Amino acid sequence: MKFYTRDSAVFSRLTVPDHLCGWDRLVHGGVISTILDEVMSWTGIYLLKQITMTKSMTVDFIKPVYINSELKAEGLVLEKTGKHEALLEGRLYNQEDTLCARSRATFVIFSPAVAKRLGIARKEHLEWFEEIYNF
Repeated sequence: MKFYTRDSAVFSRLTVPDHLCGWDRLVHGGVISTILDEVMSWTGIYLLKQITMTKSMTVDFIKPVYINSELKAEGLVLEKTGKHEALLEGRLYNQEDTLCARSRATFVIFSPAVAKRLGIARKEHLEWFEEIYNF
């Protein structure tokens, strides 16, 4: 997935290939959940300017999502609920811009120093993050 931003949201456009289908031509629910988790994670990284990790997540599957069709994923920060947590929302739209799935998740927020201490990311990833956000 490639991500871009506009104002207070992060987006990605993607097409899910055949081999990730569940029933017949439908995108597997686990793949939909992964797409939503990923867009929310990058939303937290970009908009909160912190390292984020999913703590809990719920997904509502609203409409069928079909393989080989253009989709738009959108991520929003709903609320920073504390120094180390934030509530985010992910949305997945079909090519007609109909909402097909929605997720809400609590994300834990880490500084690069804490991420290093916990060993949750490789050194080069943390260096990239520190360079981008001038830590």
